[in-house]
Amino acid sequence: MKERPFFHDGMREYQDRFDGRRVAEIIEERRKHYEFTDEDRELISSSPFVFVATAYGEHVDGSIKSGDPGFIRIVGPGTLEIPEYDGNSMYRTIGNIARNPNVGLLFVRFDGTSRRIRVSGRATICDDAETLTRHVGAKLVVRVDCEIFPNCPRYVPDLVHGTSSPFNPREGEGTPPPPEWKSRDYIRDILPEHDPHRGKI
Repeated sequence: MKERPFFHDGMREYQDRFDGRRVAEIIEERRKHYEFTDEDRELISSSPFVFVATAYGEHVDGSIKSGDPGFIRIVGPGTLEIPEYDGNSMYRTIGNIARNPNVGLLFVRFDGTSRRIRVSGRATICDDAETLTRHVGAKLVVRVDCEIFPNCPRYVPDLVHGTSSPFNPREGEGTPPPPEWKSRDYIRDILPEHDPHRGKI
């Protein structure tokens, strides 16, 4: 994972269009990592689901993998395993991974406060006995080497209390409040030229 750039030309194009390259680069420098922090481990180990994105050519798939909390196992400093349980026999996720190992994972707790964990990973499909015994009921196991990027929950709804994010833009309510990260000393002074919170935090 470490050998590829974090941003490609398409991303750079829009960073430059909206004067966001400085912020993007400092976020990469400060937030991207390849080994799980204690905070990462807590969220992953307590998650009853993870969203998984895969693609092979024009076959793009988004899925959710679910189980009891702890069903996703961290097996190395930056490696996790997701069991493949009995399903509908389409094998869209597994089939894409078999042809293209690049995956995207999203761990999110819908409480409006916990950071999300976004993972760009390289996956392998495991069916050896030792790996399968770690995951009760698994037909296969997807092992992912992770590039980890936690980011703020600004627009995540609070499903615990049934409320929308206070950061959502709304007609007639003016500029929403700034998220905490914009006030950090390494970001505050490099916000994009037209950022609505520039010079105000």
